[in-house]
Amino acid sequence: MDLTQTPLPLPAKEPGWVNRIQSDPHVLGDIADAMGGSPFHVLCPDQFAINLASFVDAMVTAGVEGKVYFGKKANKAACWPRVCAEANAGVDVASAPEMIDAIANGVRGEDIVVTGPAKSTDLLWLATRHRCLIAIDALDELEHVIAIAEANGPADPVRILLRVLPPANPNSRFGFDEAELATAIERCVGHRAHLRMEGFSFHLTGYSVAPRAWQAADLIDRCVAARALGLVADSVSIGGGFAVDYVDEDSWRAFLSDYQDSWFHTRKTFTEFYPYHASPAGAEMLTAILDSSVASDHADLAAKFAQTGTRLLIEPGRALLDGCGFTAFPVLGFKHRPDYGFITASGLSLSLSEQWFASEYLPDPTLWPVQLDGTPTSACVGGSSCLESDMLSWRKIRFDQTPGVGDLLIYPNTAGYQMDSNESEFHQLPLPPKVVVTANPTDRIRWRLDSAGIRSRKAIDHRG
Repeated sequence: MDLTQTPLPLPAKEPGWVNRIQSDPHVLGDIADAMGGSPFHVLCPDQFAINLASFVDAMVTAGVEGKVYFGKKANKAACWPRVCAEANAGVDVASAPEMIDAIANGVRGEDIVVTGPAKSTDLLWLATRHRCLIAIDALDELEHVIAIAEANGPADPVRILLRVLPPANPNSRFGFDEAELATAIERCVGHRAHLRMEGFSFHLTGYSVAPRAWQAADLIDRCVAARALGLVADSVSIGGGFAVDYVDEDSWRAFLSDYQDSWFHTRKTFTEFYPYHASPAGAEMLTAILDSSVASDHADLAAKFAQTGTRLLIEPGRALLDGCGFTAFPVLGFKHRPDYGFITASGLSLSLSEQWFASEYLPDPTLWPVQLDGTPTSACVGGSSCLESDMLSWRKIRFDQTPGVGDLLIYPNTAGYQMDSNESEFHQLPLPPKVVVTANPTDRIRWRLDSAGIRSRKAIDHRG
């Protein structure tokens, strides 16, 4: 097998808990045995808590009041909202089931922000009953909320934000344009007895710092103007879109520089990849936004928030889940070809959502257990369905050992959007279970199954 044409490696950055789990000679094997040959996801709430604290610390260091809301759509597991509840953080939801799950795991209604377009009556009604903060996206939705608020009565005004269409994303289908925003503010002023208009929100695609800083500065000015009209307007939500740094800069630059179609099975081409190296990323990106000089009357954006008495709200999803989970696919077989081989993995590529957005999940998978004297090989990875397109990795990946039946193929850092956004029971295969681990260095490794709600939570504790 010719290994000279193998693509350059893209090893993932891994937090300590991953190395501890994967270096243990028994834990992953025990979990795989308990799962009966199914692929499974491994989650670490302790790492999520670390990531959450880093965003909070960035605000505190900058002298900015605010709140972090976890973008729940990034991962369906129940363990994340429990961490948010314990840390007095919030959750960003866009459906009634997401809200119910957050509440079932201890998140208070006033710590939930409801986003998304054209929300259903059930979702809006539940949100008002639980005093959630609702990001209003359109004039008809505002009228819908006004009607609900009037039915509730003035004793319990509905908390809202007005979502703004950013000039940086003029073709977005979300948010109020200038004319609509003026009308919405007028309606909020006229219904102050029933509405508590707490400010403005926006969301930008991409991962650029400057457009977020400028848009936030503009909305702070709008808050100040809205207060003069008698509205509360004390908060600005800058949404999510905080980058994640999956691989180191040198590896990523070399990959892009030397990239060629021959690295992929059938010479498959891709129009774009996620930027797997990013700097700044995570909470450091928030710090860069707050450090931005965006107005002559304030030293930086953080000063503008603080000196105008405006709160900062953020809704990270992927960034809070950075390093919080990986996915293990049992190897069903390995097929040799002259130039490279094919691994067939238990499960489907639907458990790596990037594959279904006309792209490729690029951080290198690894094999477990490690064979120190293994024979290197190059292979693509296919799922266990009957479809040619069911490929976990079109890329020809170099492995330090030849895959064997029963080995685990581990894809790193999949918690953010990868593992469950597109999962399906195609072929009547069960969805991969989620396994929650506690990897405190001073204690044995423990694991249990994640559950959808607090009432059905049953811990399965195993000694590592």
